[in-house]
Formats: sequence, structure tokens, C-alpha cells
Amino acid sequence: MSGANSHVLITGTSTGIGRACVLRLARNGFSVLAGVRSEADGKSLEQAVGAGARAIVLDLTDAAAIARTAETVKQICGEDGLLGLVNNAGISVHGPVEHVPLSEWRRQFEVNFFGQIALTQAMLPSLRLGVSRYGRARIVMMSSIAGRIAQPIIAPYNASKYALEAASDALRLEVRSQGIGVCLIEPGAIDTPIWAKAEANPGTFPPDHPARILYARAIDAVVNSARKSAKSAIPADRVARVVEKCLTRRHPRARYLVGADAHVGAAAKRLLPTAVLDAGMAWALGI
Repeated sequence: MSGANSHVLITGTSTGIGRACVLRLARNGFSVLAGVRSEADGKSLEQAVGAGARAIVLDLTDAAAIARTAETVKQICGEDGLLGLVNNAGISVHGPVEHVPLSEWRRQFEVNFFGQIALTQAMLPSLRLGVSRYGRARIVMMSSIAGRIAQPIIAPYNASKYALEAASDALRLEVRSQGIGVCLIEPGAIDTPIWAKAEANPGTFPPDHPARILYARAIDAVVNSARKSAKSAIPADRVARVVEKCLTRRHPRARYLVGADAHVGAAAKRLLPTAVLDAGMAWALGI
């Protein structure tokens, strides 16, 4: 159900998938509250979208910012509440497990996992109002095929997405009787700025660092794989279309794979023994 009073909060909308979601949903009649990194990003987004979106500066690692967002949502949505929450914001920390500092592991989880959980907790009262207004409400978790298949050198990102998927599976069962659905979206390679960031920061280790000496082949293989994936990446709007399905279909699926590479990867994970899958991935990466 869309319409001028269908309120949706989306995080991570400055670029990429989040921005594409705002553009699509606002165009189709939703009232979108868009979480952005800065006021400049918010102004840019509002200019591109028009009256259908309102930007909110939101740092998922800041409890006070989440509390302010919850109050803003209450003021804007009133008794209508939220039809949907789209937890899209995320970062990617790279490097060999041995050499990624624990502070970086924690930073990865603060954004990709704890931030998503904290915002979901804060928005559930407004989502319950949305059930009363719309007959149902939805939480959409933006995972990744990396939430099913782990790769070398991106273990922190993989782990954060695996954790998000587990929490989402539990949450789906907890809130189903309240009229709130939970959907996981697992994209493959999507045409977003994350590819440029990944190539520019394949581990942040200088050439003489032990990580580069011990794991150079794996690091280079993953960077080369990212370059190849970027060339065949599909538009972010493909994911935005799936987000819209999650919000509007009466009975959306619990999981949506987006992109041929995501479907192939999920099938390989499901069908192949672990030893065979590991050997295939090592061969594909040349390690």
C-alpha cells in the first residue's frame, strides 16, 4: 500500500542503494524520511527528490542521534506511524582476520549491526502505530550475498552481515503476531560507490606491513575480484524495486536475492560441500 501518508524511514541514503530507494519510493507516493550523513547530503537529496522526502542527519553509532530521530519520526508521522523501516546504512572494513585491529572490528559492527538493532528498537513503537494505520508494517534489512558466503580479506563485513541475518530471522518470528513483517535483501554486485572505496582501501596496510607480506596474494585477489564485479554491477534501482515489493506486497518473502551473482552464490552455498566450495573460491581468486 503506497500513498501520500505512507511513511517510510530509510537509512544510508546519501548515495547508492539508499538514494535509489528514496527516489523510487518518493516517486511512487511514499512519504520518505531519509537518513543522511550530513546536512549537505540532505540538501542534495531533497533537491533531487522534491516534496516526497525529508532528510534527517543520522549517525547510527550515536545513541542521542537515534533518540532524536525517533522523536522526529513521531512528530512527522503522528498517529499514522511508520509503514516501513529500511535499515540500509553500512560500511565495509577490510583486511586479514589476523591483522584487523579490534577497534576496526568494533567499528564495523557498530554501524552494520548494533546501529541497525538500536534504530529498529527505537522505531518499533512507530511501526506498531503503522500496523493500526495501514494494516501491516515492514522492516527491511539490507544484507548481502556476503551474509551467506564469507570471503577472505572481508571477514569483518561478512561477520556483520551474518549477524544481521541471524538477528533478522529471530526478529521476524518475534513480531509476526504484531502485524510487522521482516524482509532480508541480499544483493550481489550493485553499481554504487562502495566499489571505489573498497579498491582504495583494501586493508589500509603499508607495503612493509606483515599483513601485506603474509596475505598479499589474497588481498590482491580480492581487489581484482572487486574490480571485475564492479564492471558487471547492476543498477541500484534494481534493489530499490525489491525494497518496494517488501513494503507493498501482502505476503513478501523472507529473503530476496538480487542479481545473477547473488543467485549463483546462494545456490553454490546450498548445494556444494564446504570443501568443494572452498576449493572453488580459492581457484576463482587464484589463491
